[in-house]
Amino acid sequence: MTEKAMPAELAAIVECGYATWASDSVDPEVRARFDSERIPVAGVRKVRVWGVQVDDERELPGLERTQIPDEELWEVNLVALNGSKYEFDSTLLKPAPE
Repeated sequence: MTEKAMPAELAAIVECGYATWASDSVDPEVRARFDSERIPVAGVRKVRVWGVQVDDERELPGLERTQIPDEELWEVNLVALNGSKYEFDSTLLKPAPE
């Protein structure tokens, strides 16, 4: 598998050290745990989500062999207002304004 470089927008988050939500798709109760403008970033890591292969029709009726491919994503560790840390998919975030 080819190693993918860190996306430019994620590199910008790492460089400034703060993120904000890219859209309103994150649950408001979750968003309320974080600063509304500049969320501190504790770290970033690349994660590989292993795909699955199902060879048993009892698991997925009508599909004798189903394969879900591996997926690589970037995970960002954010610091909440109370100091707790939570991990989020980087696509949910963008660099925070200065």
